[in-house]
Amino acid sequence: MGTQPAVTIDFDQESLLLEAVAHADAQAMADLMRIHGRWIRGIILAAGVAPGDLEDVLQHVWMVVWREARRLEDASRWRGWVCSIARNSAADFLRRQARRRRGILSWLRTRRHDTTSRPAPSTEAVDASEEHEAVLQAIRSLPTIYREPFVLRHLEDWSYQEIGRTLGLPVDTVETRLVRARRLLRTRLEDKVSGHARRKHRASDQS
Repeated sequence: MGTQPAVTIDFDQESLLLEAVAHADAQAMADLMRIHGRWIRGIILAAGVAPGDLEDVLQHVWMVVWREARRLEDASRWRGWVCSIARNSAADFLRRQARRRRGILSWLRTRRHDTTSRPAPSTEAVDASEEHEAVLQAIRSLPTIYREPFVLRHLEDWSYQEIGRTLGLPVDTVETRLVRARRLLRTRLEDKVSGHARRKHRASDQS
């Protein structure tokens, strides 16, 4: 995944931007989106939103910021405030997505499917797809306190200091959570690979 260089801004500049956004300044809003878009994307991904759905959720976050900016009285609380909006927007999206999936599955159960005419995907394509999905599922299964720093570090290429400032954590805590996140992820991926190998072995025995 490509990453963009970090954009830095001092507190006074950020305060002026937020004040301008609160007064419906579209250019200030565009600047705010450019400066903070990268790490907010990381928070949304860490919440479990798939990369393909990321921009939809991000757009909703910015709509809320635009609508509610005037309510933010203390500019020093900006990052925590927008972080909360991003998490809530992601959670709402995932709930709606789950409802849609349940509806689709319910509809499918009422239908008869003839799959005999559909060509089977190649083994290589299936394996690659399964591996990609296994990694995504393993990341999503991490507890939030580990998932957020992991995504910001390894998907967004943030420094420990950037992660600490955004999540309100000491750098030592960031390092500890990243170590635990990697360990959990490694264990869960190894379990998935072992299970997949056992299923393939059973299938080959039966053929």
